[in-house]
Amino acid sequence: MYKIYHNPKCRKSREGLEYLKTKSLEFKVINYLADGLKAEEVKEILLKSNLKPLQIVRSQEDYFKDYLKNKNFSDEEWVQIIIENPKILQRPIVVGAHKAVLANPPQNIDKLIK
Repeated sequence: MYKIYHNPKCRKSREGLEYLKTKSLEFKVINYLADGLKAEEVKEILLKSNLKPLQIVRSQEDYFKDYLKNKNFSDEEWVQIIIENPKILQRPIVVGAHKAVLANPPQNIDKLIK
């Protein structure tokens, strides 16, 4: 089963969810802003996407610009920052059994199902 980390207020996240629906796959929608994130979830995203924490952070968010820009944090510290400030997480992110992708553009989802 796939998981999509989704923000229903975000146009790009909605586009990713709609694209995923066209693929006739079983998936679970995780509204991470309402439900929160766990360290294990963020670490799974990082491991399966082969990305560093800063690569899954939205640098255009005000919180990032005001408090995080040009600061050095360890990967563990970034995971904690993302958990405490889930709004800075890129979206949507789709996680499969062995891989995860930033689904912006939505066609990146195809990389999971080939």
